[in-house]
Amino acid sequence: QVQLVESGGGLVQTGGSLRLSCAVSGRAGTDYAMGWFRQAPGKERESVAHISWNGGSTYVADSVKGRFTISRDNAKNTAYLQMNSLKPEDTAVYYCAARAGTYLILRGYEYWGQGTQVTVSS
Repeated sequence: QVQLVESGGGLVQTGGSLRLSCAVSGRAGTDYAMGWFRQAPGKERESVAHISWNGGSTYVADSVKGRFTISRDNAKNTAYLQMNSLKPEDTAVYYCAARAGTYLILRGYEYWGQGTQVTVSS
């Protein structure tokens, strides 16, 4: 059983920063590609950022490029989303996802976290 647990969400003012964490537990010895998605009320889920197993390949959506950075620490089985210069339109529930494999992927994830709320006040 693979489990993903997000943390680090909260309320922040416009221009502030947050770092989300996603801890993966479960099948030992399995490599995982990971990603972050978000969903605002009344909107479809949006792809935010993705990273390959070794961190050598990353993708960041245009809507957050230059402000968000994805990284990972495999020793801690944890992926991170550093969010800077936050805007009210970044307000959403943020989900992390994982899929067994080493390559960067943008979709087709197998496992999902429960989500963490990020609220940016104006």
